[in-house]
Amino acid sequence: MNLYLSKPGVMSCAGNNIDQLWDAVTTGRQDNIKKVKACNGEEYFAARVDEANLKPSGARYDMKIMRIENAALEQIADDIAAVRDKYGADRVAVCIGSCDNGTEFSLAGHRKYFSDGEFPADYSLEIQGADYVSTFVAEKFGLTGPAITFATACSSSAGAIIKAAEMIMGGVADAALVGGIDIASDTTLIGFSALEAVSSEITNPFSKNRHGITLGDGAAFFVLTKEPLSVVECPQGGRIETTSTTTVRLLGWGESADAYHMTSPDPTGAGAEKAIRRALENAGLATSDVGYINLHGTGTKFNDSMEAKAVAAIFGEAREAGEAGGAHAASVPVSTTKPITGHTLGAAAALEAAICWKALVENKGKKNIKLPVQVWDGERDEELPALNIVDGKSGVDGEDEAAGTGGELKVCLSNSFAFGGANACLVLGI
Repeated sequence: MNLYLSKPGVMSCAGNNIDQLWDAVTTGRQDNIKKVKACNGEEYFAARVDEANLKPSGARYDMKIMRIENAALEQIADDIAAVRDKYGADRVAVCIGSCDNGTEFSLAGHRKYFSDGEFPADYSLEIQGADYVSTFVAEKFGLTGPAITFATACSSSAGAIIKAAEMIMGGVADAALVGGIDIASDTTLIGFSALEAVSSEITNPFSKNRHGITLGDGAAFFVLTKEPLSVVECPQGGRIETTSTTTVRLLGWGESADAYHMTSPDPTGAGAEKAIRRALENAGLATSDVGYINLHGTGTKFNDSMEAKAVAAIFGEAREAGEAGGAHAASVPVSTTKPITGHTLGAAAALEAAICWKALVENKGKKNIKLPVQVWDGERDEELPALNIVDGKSGVDGEDEAAGTGGELKVCLSNSFAFGGANACLVLGI
């Protein structure tokens, strides 16, 4: 079954829509990552969305996370309405990845409780449940199909996209609103700092000088369908023109759970490797078909190490006989865009899938391609397998041809590797 991804609705510190985000990730712009002071008095670099770019969400409980979510959803509102009108409200699922659980609302509520002995009048435990980001979508667009939130840390929105695809394939739904939303709240910043995972500088993945992650706000949503969304024919008559005029497909996916440790990945990269191999197998593709990989690339010591091992183990293998003269696929261009967007946690997989979506659209039919750059110091960790990092200085810089695709970018792989070894990989193609 073919599955299609609509144009994404996007909100991040690096861009208020997909075009602005694409400009940031291809030019390496980091100017919106700034130091912020958390409620504990500590300062951290964070990639936060400017509140000036946000409007009230209309949610029953309006918070920054809801305003970011609403801003991204508004960009694809016509597409959501189109599938609702075509298939019926009960046949459109909502699958969203998120891990925040209303921390802004609950923190303020508990502050009042500890000072006054009672919660605010509008305080509700509903907001501390994971489901509200999905419930809001269903309420906003009048959708009555399954509405589910996925919370597997950094792979949450990849899991949401995968489960939505399986629902459509299984006949549970005909279309789905998919994606992710998360914010770099004070609770999140302090929590990751307690794990000694937050970098004192803007994150510097795969460098020998890396010190950890930079957290960020972000949201990205798609409409996932069985047919392209450029024009929707409605059963009751009429045609709805939508914003999606491309045919980017979700070709495949792979998941694994290495369960090595509560927060640390399996240092061998075995779990990540299994997820990548399953994604390629599910898509029916060889390693040589992949023209670009968006790495998870958090900038932490163990994540970068295991991901480099996994990618090298798969894409460093010899191609099948007869493909490109038996050349090696280790030259596939790769980059992590987290030094530009920040690590958006539950939204990361969807945001990076949106970047892959845009890469496929922008490079369609072109020989000289432009790819997302990785901003780093270029000082490779010699203990890690060598990767062909797109950095505008060495390797692929946007003027070279994509490896393994005859000079055209036709397939992108996006990696997401989370706490507890919850690994998920998506394959997009055009």
